[in-house]
Amino acid sequence: MKFEDYPIDQLLKDQLAVLGFKRPTDIQYRAIKHILDGEDVMAVAQTGTGKTAAFVIPVLHKLLKYRSKKNFKVCIRCIVLVPTRELAQQITGVFEQIGAQTKIKVIGLYGGVEQDAQISQLNKGAEVLIATPGRMFDLIAQGHLDVSDVHTLVLDEADLMLDLGFNKDIHDIKKKIPAKHQTLFFTATINKKIKALAYDVVRSAIRIQLSPQNPVSKNVHHAVAFIEMDDKRFFLENMIEEYPEARFLVFARTKVRVERIVKALERAGLKAEALHGGVAQNERFALLDRFRASENKVLITTDVAARGIDIPNMEYVVNYDLPDNPENYVHRCGRTGRGTALGQALSFCSQDEIPLLEAIEAYTGEEVLRYEISEGEYKAILFDAIDPNYNWQKLIQENEDPNFWLD
Repeated sequence: MKFEDYPIDQLLKDQLAVLGFKRPTDIQYRAIKHILDGEDVMAVAQTGTGKTAAFVIPVLHKLLKYRSKKNFKVCIRCIVLVPTRELAQQITGVFEQIGAQTKIKVIGLYGGVEQDAQISQLNKGAEVLIATPGRMFDLIAQGHLDVSDVHTLVLDEADLMLDLGFNKDIHDIKKKIPAKHQTLFFTATINKKIKALAYDVVRSAIRIQLSPQNPVSKNVHHAVAFIEMDDKRFFLENMIEEYPEARFLVFARTKVRVERIVKALERAGLKAEALHGGVAQNERFALLDRFRASENKVLITTDVAARGIDIPNMEYVVNYDLPDNPENYVHRCGRTGRGTALGQALSFCSQDEIPLLEAIEAYTGEEVLRYEISEGEYKAILFDAIDPNYNWQKLIQENEDPNFWLD
């Protein structure tokens, strides 16, 4: 079935054609019809499978239908609640792209930036609100945001919202909007806590689950290399130098380690930028824009970028540190191999991180492919990467081995 065959507004069909959307992905095919029919939906699907468009398309169609009514007024009719500012910005962009030929007004509402501009936008009117809970409740309490006409509530990345302690916020917003509304519940992972939350907030929902036994996308080739902690920076330098035209999204455990990696790469003459919770929100958005535009090809980040970051044609994800939470491994790998594209994800695992690797394998249900590095290759990478001005081992070898300069 093609999008042109769906019972959706012609403006949306035309724009989907402009964007190159011809046929729905699996999650879109299974979710759109039920959403158009007004049913509650609980959907479990891997990251990168097109689940954002799975709710954006039918929501926009329903909003266009409201516009045709005689008593139509511009007001918030749909709220998309998300756990992070980056995800709010990204989903706002998807609504604006797919709705480009409509006059539907969309606002992204999140903290970390001045609220005056957001209040000004709200005063001008909007129909779709993509929000993080904190800023949304602040503006409701201040009287700047009216949610009394909301007919659709979307909870995206609900598993992360639960992990971040937003359970109460989800129930609170349900109390503030009309009792008769549609709830769309989207999550990348499923467990007992997520199921309990879903059954609390959806009514007789249509359940759609597309997660295979291994939740890492089949489009991602993921492997692990055993590298000692102090040697990781040299192997990262080697990868970046070997593929100078590629983009690298590199995950580290803490913001302190992120900054250290950036400085280590700079000492090696390689440009990289740091993204973490300590970076001001406007600069975080600017960093991501530069990365998307390939103005910078190496982004070192914490798990703040594990979700909600859609970089077209993202070539390489590197897990410089293995994550403490195995679910985050899946989300990190999901930054590459999105849609129909293929991607590469490589993890560096030190001896101390082997229990984390075992937890990841238990979670995914499969052994992560081992990338074997021979002793000779390992030493050669260290030998080539270390700055000769500070490499005392190389200096000793040069002085002690008379055959060093002979081929």
